[in-house]
Amino acid sequence: MADALANAYPRLGEHLQKARLAELPTPVLLKDVTTPTGNRRVAVKRDDVTNPLYGGNKVRKLEYIFQRALDRKATRVATFGAAGSNHALATTILANEIGLDCTCFLAHQKRTPKVPYTLNMHRRLGTEIVRYGGSIETLPLFRKYLQHRNAWVVPLGGSCWLGATGFVNAGLELAEQIAKGDIPCPARIYIANGTMGSVAGLLLGLAAAELPTEVHAVRVADNRFTNPAILDRLMRKTALLLNRLDPSFDAGTADRARLVWRDDFFAGGYAVFDDSIVDAVSFASDQLGLSLETTYTGKAMAALLHDVQQPDYQGETFLFWNTHSSIKLPVSGDRPASLDNIPEDFLRYYE
Repeated sequence: MADALANAYPRLGEHLQKARLAELPTPVLLKDVTTPTGNRRVAVKRDDVTNPLYGGNKVRKLEYIFQRALDRKATRVATFGAAGSNHALATTILANEIGLDCTCFLAHQKRTPKVPYTLNMHRRLGTEIVRYGGSIETLPLFRKYLQHRNAWVVPLGGSCWLGATGFVNAGLELAEQIAKGDIPCPARIYIANGTMGSVAGLLLGLAAAELPTEVHAVRVADNRFTNPAILDRLMRKTALLLNRLDPSFDAGTADRARLVWRDDFFAGGYAVFDDSIVDAVSFASDQLGLSLETTYTGKAMAALLHDVQQPDYQGETFLFWNTHSSIKLPVSGDRPASLDNIPEDFLRYYE
């Protein structure tokens, strides 16, 4: 298992142990593709295969977070998300792998085809699903399901300084792959931007490696939760705490981050999509062999496709960071015969 962060900063490697859930480094590839304005070469970072049970970007974050939970003798983890949350599902699957119980506080969302599969996987694993959001009072809920249960709370999306460290590692990992000649240094990286932990860490990792690459962070969530000010605070906090653990990690690394904030493919809401996003998902399947979705990665791919066809494109390498798991879930999307641990009002997602 490669650990680019520990290679670059041995002292951080000593202080920040991981649960070793990810198979790293994830592959990079170059593909020639055809667009309406001509042939292009696109690079892909295959974080869809970070773990054989469930891939995606959450695995990198949860490695560090779960190790902290284990160090504090937790026997349960708890987290938050929408009914079809990739993060909540990844937390459950990986917690089950290392023997931790899991509670997921889940809120309603727009219906998408993947939600029934996600809920059925929760059902199979026995996730404790708690209906969350709306008019439900949170304090009594937290007292009931968290208090005196030896639980470690994982923030929404795993996006805290410790989770972001997983993507500092990812940025340094990509720098190692570039140095080995696996791919040319990309001019731009396109990545879905939800709870911002992946983007914050990636920006820091690339800056620490002194790469000139721009990160095009394609917003997929409401700007109450996803905005540049919150991202900047998370970046600076992560850099500061890494510096405290290892002074050789520059606390001012965030000042060198090369961020391009993208709102133009939000499509009006979380899990809302338009024709450009549907076309991007189809393009990724047909020409790159990638299985994307319309809530996160389809929007990032739509941004890349738009830019690579512009008149000012000069043949630079644009890299798509695939944050969506490509592992097929071992369940169907059919309505279950019995609800078991699925809340009754989540039956709407099977209609």
